[in-house]
Amino acid sequence: MRNIIILVLAAVGILMPRVSYGNEAISVKEAVQLAISANPGYAAQKAHARALAEIPAQVGTLPDPVLSVNAMNLPVASFSITDENMTQLQVGYSQALPFPGKLGLRKQAAESRAKASQFDTSEFLLKLERNVRISWWNLFYLDRAIEIVGLNQNLLRGFIRIAEIKYKLGKGLQQDVLLAQLELSKLLDVEISLISARREVEADFNALLNRPAIVPVAISEKINEDIPSVPDEAELNMIAVKNRPLLASRSEEIGSAEAEVELAKKDYYPDFKLGAVYGNRSGNNPVNGEGRSDLSSLMFSMNLPIFTSTKQDRRLEQRFAEHARSKFYLQDAKESVLAEVSRAFADYNKAREQADLFKNGIIPQATQTVASMLAGYQVNKVDFLNLVRSQVTLYNYETQYWKKQAEANQALARLTAATGKEIINE
Repeated sequence: MRNIIILVLAAVGILMPRVSYGNEAISVKEAVQLAISANPGYAAQKAHARALAEIPAQVGTLPDPVLSVNAMNLPVASFSITDENMTQLQVGYSQALPFPGKLGLRKQAAESRAKASQFDTSEFLLKLERNVRISWWNLFYLDRAIEIVGLNQNLLRGFIRIAEIKYKLGKGLQQDVLLAQLELSKLLDVEISLISARREVEADFNALLNRPAIVPVAISEKINEDIPSVPDEAELNMIAVKNRPLLASRSEEIGSAEAEVELAKKDYYPDFKLGAVYGNRSGNNPVNGEGRSDLSSLMFSMNLPIFTSTKQDRRLEQRFAEHARSKFYLQDAKESVLAEVSRAFADYNKAREQADLFKNGIIPQATQTVASMLAGYQVNKVDFLNLVRSQVTLYNYETQYWKKQAEANQALARLTAATGKEIINE
């Protein structure tokens, strides 16, 4: 009887092949690189930053000059340029001149907005990398969970055969067979849920890489299970304040708002316009027959900002409000960043400690318990229910271990995005 049990367990104890999705397994680093090169949202953000970078030179340049060609005092009866003494053909040139300092301030504001957009692009990249890593680790965990549930299905099928053999030999109970079949059905239900969850995560992962949702994804199986420590929270906060692109972007927005305030103050002063016109009068004077002199004109004009109470005053108040808003945005962003760091730091340490506990404490103890239960069951010293329960418990612990591994690496991805810098060199 003992030999039969050993043979059955040996037959079902062969490891199942790992779950495979797709032709080539992809590592987390490869996934990040693919997303950087293919994600349309990131490409759009980069294009937006390039567009804004072209604005400062435009707004910092004088308005285009105006060239005019005129026919002055042309008689409509004959349209002759010699019938009337004042008829002339004119060529003119004029140039608008903003009040000194306005062009520089406009350029300064645009440069700050362009720099803010560049930092926004870096911020987008951080979040893209974070999301790809989180999605990749979700797939990794689900693959391990599906693998473990498959192994446990095989073990339960072995238990069922053992229970059936003992029942046929009159040394077991039929309820043991039914109990094992029930636990197997539960694992089949778990497997269905895991496969469905993986399909959903796979679709989201493909979207990040700009691939069709139906493309199968195979995840690299080998990882470094050692989860390193990270700097303390105070140091991480300093790193985040120094390196997070979001904060740099908000600071540039303040600079742009300050330039807009100074520009609004300049609007109380007039802008100017200079021009010159040359008038050609060919032919002779129709009255006395003498030759006609050409004429020239010089022009100077400026706008009069006299409606200050409804225009300049209002614009200045608007710019003051926008400047205050940008400062509050920076303060709010800083608090949000520090909160992100704190949450990710706590989650990372929690998952790291739990993964270590499962790997070095709980799982070895549970494995010994299952071996002891199995040995006891073979000599009828342990009932079948306790044997099955111990195996299911081991399955749950193994699944939890991989879940904590994934959670630790996901928290690290969040921590990297929150600080704006790689905390651990992979």
